[in-house]
Amino acid sequence: MPYYEANDQTQLFYTDWGTGKPIVFAHAWAMSSAMWEHYMLYFQAQGMRCIAYDRRGHGRSDKPGNGFNYDQHADDLASLIEKLDLKEITLVGHSMGGGEIIRYLTRHGSDRVSRLALIAPTLPFLTKSADNPEGIETSLLDSVRDAMQRDFPNWLNEGADGFYRPNTLGVSSGIIQWTLDMMLQTSLKAVIEDNLEVTQTDFRPELKNIEVPTLLIHGDEDQSVPVIFGRKTAQLIPQCQYKEYKGAPHGLFYTHMDNLKKDLFSYISG
Repeated sequence: MPYYEANDQTQLFYTDWGTGKPIVFAHAWAMSSAMWEHYMLYFQAQGMRCIAYDRRGHGRSDKPGNGFNYDQHADDLASLIEKLDLKEITLVGHSMGGGEIIRYLTRHGSDRVSRLALIAPTLPFLTKSADNPEGIETSLLDSVRDAMQRDFPNWLNEGADGFYRPNTLGVSSGIIQWTLDMMLQTSLKAVIEDNLEVTQTDFRPELKNIEVPTLLIHGDEDQSVPVIFGRKTAQLIPQCQYKEYKGAPHGLFYTHMDNLKKDLFSYISG
């Protein structure tokens, strides 16, 4: 299996399918690159090169005791891009993956990047504060992490309906189990420390400096990252095209797969 080495010798798993201009996929918090395989098959068939990687602590990558912060995750992405010498990249990130690719641009520049696609990103700043009144109360975020630490499998089971809205959107029990199995491969240290990073990082200053065209897609039924955050993020990025999917939850990468494939293909090829 293909691995690459991060700047601290952590071994990270990746897949690399096809030829042509590259698309690099960054996965969601506590998931893995497997969430993108439906898309990789599709875009490979369209003549594009598709690359996805497992964040440290996730999937088939090493599970070290450190490095669960956006700076290190961005550096891990940079190590992959440099190893493969990728250019004219489209970076696609869902949820936490959106913040990861924004921090990559902040730390490593945009010379190798042509465009971004942010899918239900955990941006611009999730925690409530005096200048962010729409944010989530710190006490609520703390209670969620407490529940994860006590019984992460049960916390996942209880959240599946909100993530996929299966009763409304017809998501199968198999897809739900596939998602839970993927997330249970993540080390609990990564689960907790990455969640802290996701909720406490303020990306507002960085977003104003993004210099590449960006597509942002958010669902108006997202319970994990309410749609108001997507709207605010789109307003901060200078060259941002914003699309809102009616009835879509946070798991829109699966529930609205056909629409998302079409919109991404039109954006990337156009």
